Amino acid sequence: MNPHAAFHRLALLVALCAGLLPLAVSAQPASPSASAPVAGTGAGVHSPNSPFAPLQERSDVVPWSVLTDVKTKVEKNRMLPVFPAPVMALNQKSQRVQGFMMPLEPGEKQKHFLLSSVPLSCSFCVPGGPESMVEVKTKTPVKYTLEPVVVEGQFAVLKDDPYGLYYRISDAVSVK
Repeated sequence: MNPHAAFHRLALLVALCAGLLPLAVSAQPASPSASAPVAGTGAGVHSPNSPFAPLQERSDVVPWSVLTDVKTKVEKNRMLPVFPAPVMALNQKSQRVQGFMMPLEPGEKQKHFLLSSVPLSCSFCVPGGPESMVEVKTKTPVKYTLEPVVVEGQFAVLKDDPYGLYYRISDAVSVK
């Protein structure tokens, strides 16, 4: 399969998850008896049943709790992100992000991949919404691993990405 076609398919899946799922949820009327989601469950949250260890806390990376704190709004029949000030403060600056690699192309080394807040548990499933993923484009290839990786590069907050992504790191390098 063409590498660009594979990325477009994955991006479409991300857009569908980001656009349709929140729209269906927000269309439901809120009622006092409606039960709120249990904290620590759902897409983008590490399952205690996962065979992979969760990410270790690091003070030198942007915490996922900051990146996932995004609201959405409907504008012209589209679901768009609304980023809080702490997220916007990261825009167009060098940042470090830690996560699990989701390859977009075949091969042992990757120059273009998604970094997820939780490990990939199914090769056909996206582990969370766009708030829990960062598109990464590296200067040099990074060896694929199931272990967490840290990348550093120019961080961009994407307000209206055609593929439904919220974040991108360009010119990234792998950091230990």
